[in-house]
Amino acid sequence: MYDFSPVLPLIHLHANAEAPRESCGLVVKRSDGSLLYVPCRNTADERDLFRLDPSDAARAEDQGELVAYAHSHVYTPPIPTDADRYSMHKSGLPWIIVNVPTGAFTVNQPEPFIAPLEGRAFVYGVHDCYGIVRDYYAVKLGITLADYPRMWGWWENFELPDMYRENFASEGFVSVHEGALDADALKKLKPHDLILFRIRSRRDNHAAVYVGDGFMLHHLIDEISRRDLLDDFYQKRARAILRHQSLIDSE
Repeated sequence: MYDFSPVLPLIHLHANAEAPRESCGLVVKRSDGSLLYVPCRNTADERDLFRLDPSDAARAEDQGELVAYAHSHVYTPPIPTDADRYSMHKSGLPWIIVNVPTGAFTVNQPEPFIAPLEGRAFVYGVHDCYGIVRDYYAVKLGITLADYPRMWGWWENFELPDMYRENFASEGFVSVHEGALDADALKKLKPHDLILFRIRSRRDNHAAVYVGDGFMLHHLIDEISRRDLLDDFYQKRARAILRHQSLIDSE
């Protein structure tokens, strides 16, 4: 456990300078054992989220061993959100969270964490429509899916990889139906099937898990994750039903 008190003043200064946006940075241990705080740019579009600029992160790691993340909560307590807790677990490092304007702070240790499947707040790249699919298969079926980085707007840029079609195939999913969900397709649906949708996009850009009895679990942009009726709106916008190979093998 490190004593972060030498870098806390710089973390607070950075947090105040960036407000009302969240600040973010990295703490590294130099070769002489001292700690250095490296401020990083926040590339998130929303002011109450943060996404470390990759080039800044690389610059920080060039200066020493990465030992902690730091970011601010503006006008909210320095308590990790569910998204923070998941990302903290993924990083495997302590997170220092400071409050603006009070200066209160917490040092939080990483612990295994998966947010409840229903009612989680939307945070793109962490708790989004792919995140709910990934966590559903882990919690309900013990199937581990990779946590792919995703660039906002990839579904509108055909020069970028297809996040869904390419990655789900490599994760062992097989298409059992292509196109909108007509009567025959609905008969094919089984609990745990993955449904891909195209919503105001030229590419598949949304995913949900069918949970049975006409309902699906999904996470729309800027909404909470929830069970929704697989109604006519979604049936018309569906583009595929995918089933994990392990479920096919067990049929």
